[in-house]
Amino acid sequence: MSERVYSAEEAYAILASEPEASASDSDPDFDPANCSETSLDTSSTLADVSSDVSDADPGSPPASRRRTAPAEEWVVPHRQRPDIPPFTANPGINIDVAGFTATQFLQVFMGDDLLGHIVAQSNLHAHQHCAAKPDSYLARQQWTPLDVPEFLKFWALTMLMGIIKKPSIRSYWSSSPICSTPIYPQSMSCRRYENILRFMHFSDNSLCPPREHPQFDRLYKIRPLITHFAARFAEAYTPGRNICVDESLMKYKGMLGLKQYIPSKRSRYGVKVYKLCDSESGYTQAFRVYEGKDSSLDPPGCPEHMGTSGKIVWDLLFPLMNKGYHLYVDNFYTSVPLFKLLYCFDTAACGTVRKNRVGFPAQLVRTRLKRGETSTLRQEELLEVKYRDKKDVYLLSTIHTERSVEVSLHGRAERIRKPVCIKAYNRHMGGVDLADQLLQPDQIMRKSRAWYKKVSIYLMQIATHNAKRQTPE
Repeated sequence: MSERVYSAEEAYAILASEPEASASDSDPDFDPANCSETSLDTSSTLADVSSDVSDADPGSPPASRRRTAPAEEWVVPHRQRPDIPPFTANPGINIDVAGFTATQFLQVFMGDDLLGHIVAQSNLHAHQHCAAKPDSYLARQQWTPLDVPEFLKFWALTMLMGIIKKPSIRSYWSSSPICSTPIYPQSMSCRRYENILRFMHFSDNSLCPPREHPQFDRLYKIRPLITHFAARFAEAYTPGRNICVDESLMKYKGMLGLKQYIPSKRSRYGVKVYKLCDSESGYTQAFRVYEGKDSSLDPPGCPEHMGTSGKIVWDLLFPLMNKGYHLYVDNFYTSVPLFKLLYCFDTAACGTVRKNRVGFPAQLVRTRLKRGETSTLRQEELLEVKYRDKKDVYLLSTIHTERSVEVSLHGRAERIRKPVCIKAYNRHMGGVDLADQLLQPDQIMRKSRAWYKKVSIYLMQIATHNAKRQTPE
């Protein structure tokens, strides 16, 4: 496989020869009206395309000239097997967890360093508030400094709220014999719990750059939390060969520039989080919180012409490149230039693709198929598949051949033939949805005007879920 490894300069040279290579959703030939025709009926969903920025290069040629640029030839494949890079990673837990208790597994991600930081910033925020508003009700209560053991007790009670559902926070301290929960008043008073929640903080507000400053960060309030968890998630565990990239939506309906509307998601309104997850366990390996359509995204080493969706994949996947991973994505991310670039870095990929993407073979779109029929074309390592189910499904892969297999139809005795790449996509694309599904029963979310508190609790829940994934059954 050594002959398939390219340097970054060689990879850029390959892509530079394709002036039409743009994977963003502002591609000149992107037609949102046709999006619904090109997605699979799987649990993965299409992100809100209109939220992403235009990545068109001001110096690029007009759209009409870019469309007519000569394309490489697509040919009918003859069952040639793609040159798949070998998997060289060592999947599994990267730390010695022999004899670990459940609490010790959680401390892998929420150790004394993070807890000490949260406690220090929460105490600082309380003192700043009391100094700024000495006559306020909270200031007159005389804040008692928070420490790590008390914060752990606070977090345990918060997690328990996801298991024991009640209509309000104060109802957990009810003394009614019908609905009382003794563990709460025995652990701390309701007023103390509400004060800790009120002053829970992660950054010093006095050091936040103003909005007009070049270094202004929309996620400043939770940036230490994001940085900490991103590093710990990657250090503690190495995912298996099959991974996927998709987005989650954390429910939030308040006034916020980061808020997204995605009708296909259960929450519909909220803060979008891009995730890279292990397809089998749902372990969140990497994540990125969406920062708004006018935010800049420039991950190190990524070619400028890759577009927003391509840069998201590059940013999440970069530490796992050159190890032979198989990446699965939906049609928001899939593009010919992206898959070619990943292949140069020993990373094969598979995903549904929109038929109006730049570089997509037009002859495949014109092919008329009956239900159950398949048409395929190949361009070197790229395999393009069109399969007719209830509607046309288009899929791009650098992993599979055009071979088909028999599968049962919705669990019934009837069996049909499907391309093996579609079967693999349906199996491995659901890692992010699996993570969301496992989080859903224990969701703690309550209405709050402080968006950063909801996001911080959401991230700490992901850490708790990741710790549970590592705990032996």
